[in-house]
Amino acid sequence: MDKNLDYQGRWRSKTVAFRVSKEEGKLLDDCVRLSGLTKQDYIIRKLLNREVVVQGNPRVYKALRNQMAEIYEELMRLKQYSEVGDELLYTLQVVAETLNGLKGEEE
Repeated sequence: MDKNLDYQGRWRSKTVAFRVSKEEGKLLDDCVRLSGLTKQDYIIRKLLNREVVVQGNPRVYKALRNQMAEIYEELMRLKQYSEVGDELLYTLQVVAETLNGLKGEEE
């Protein structure tokens, strides 16, 4: 059962749980989807200050496309009010960094 092992082959037997707001949950889910990692691996890497390296694959490209469509819709909605939330700006930054990293892989 590889999925129960960490990167050094140790069993992952300890459970850690915490609550997030609806907005934090969506932001976390968006970041996980854009990383191509499992939520568990993404959270562990972020908490331990390890680099999250995105491996381009069809699932990540689809997530990027969908996220950009969502951002576009939100920006069009906000255009009339001139207000942009921190969550949207953070998601936009993650998408831009991911796209930039994937562009480097193609070269």
